[in-house]
Amino acid sequence: MTTSLILASSSPFRRMLLQNAGLPFEARAAEIDERSIEAGLEASHARPEQVAVELAREKALDVARHFPGALVIGSDQTMSLGARVYHKPRDIEEARCHIASLSGKTHRLNSGVVLVRDGTVVWEHVSHADMTVRQLSDAFIDHYVARCGDKLLASVGAYQLEGEGIQLFSEIRGDYFTILGLPMLPLLEKLRELGAIDG
Repeated sequence: MTTSLILASSSPFRRMLLQNAGLPFEARAAEIDERSIEAGLEASHARPEQVAVELAREKALDVARHFPGALVIGSDQTMSLGARVYHKPRDIEEARCHIASLSGKTHRLNSGVVLVRDGTVVWEHVSHADMTVRQLSDAFIDHYVARCGDKLLASVGAYQLEGEGIQLFSEIRGDYFTILGLPMLPLLEKLRELGAIDG
């Protein structure tokens, strides 16, 4: 194996997933204006899964410019409830509003992953997870927000499933890796197919 792998992300969760899988890689954050790209896609009525893949693609293409010959992994995630697409909360109050709006409903996480080499998209994929939030009381939401604080601003749904966020849910349909934002099983399968990792 001579292909070097680059993760186009600063996410500690995505780095952890690749490290735990035993993959040798470097990580480099993309320098793109995600909000501007999202705004353009939303204006054209792109579906949430399309937004996830497009952002993943743009990240990978940006980082690939700095690593000729390398296989660059780009990933992104969107969250939707009906027609509404959620973004990371700007502050604690918005995080509280996000959580309250999810109470008693099922929302969808769309996790896109793209492989790019030398400016060419080699592969792209999107996985889904459907997340049912139990009926939450105002008192519970207040306590949850107070306990978690600024950590809630790091994720689009204002929760981390690997932490206290698990208490929000009554049912989850989808795999753990998709929920964390990097669909590992299809990614590993493709990397083996490409000869980038041991088969």
